[in-house]
Amino acid sequence: MIHLEFNNESENEGIARVVTAAYMMRFDPTMEEMADVKTAVSEAVTNCIVHAYEHGEGKIFLDISHKDQCMTITVEDFGIGISDVEKAMEPMYTTKAEEERTGMGFSFMEAFMDKVEVISETGRGTKVIMSRTIGGKEALYG
Repeated sequence: MIHLEFNNESENEGIARVVTAAYMMRFDPTMEEMADVKTAVSEAVTNCIVHAYEHGEGKIFLDISHKDQCMTITVEDFGIGISDVEKAMEPMYTTKAEEERTGMGFSFMEAFMDKVEVISETGRGTKVIMSRTIGGKEALYG
């Protein structure tokens, strides 16, 4: 397992992607698997950077673990939280339209990962738990 804690600065999104990619190498992923998971992590971390702390400083936590070929990636903040998770997960929904945000972050996460769970409480923060099996059946049984 890897646990990483970093400030909500935009340049740290790249660090999260690199750490995730390095962890994935143990599974001999395809280029597509690598790109998918890195994109999902990027979207989750970017959501924390843009939305969680309302222009203030805050911490983002990245945890990566695995069981067999299934990776679990958790991105968590202790910021403002999401008042309506279901609404926030709708494609094109954004609270930052004036900043030209597309509102596709959760949609990308869901498209690129096998499972995405969002747990949030207003005023307490948000936790995004994503999982993806890397290598498919051939890697598991071959």
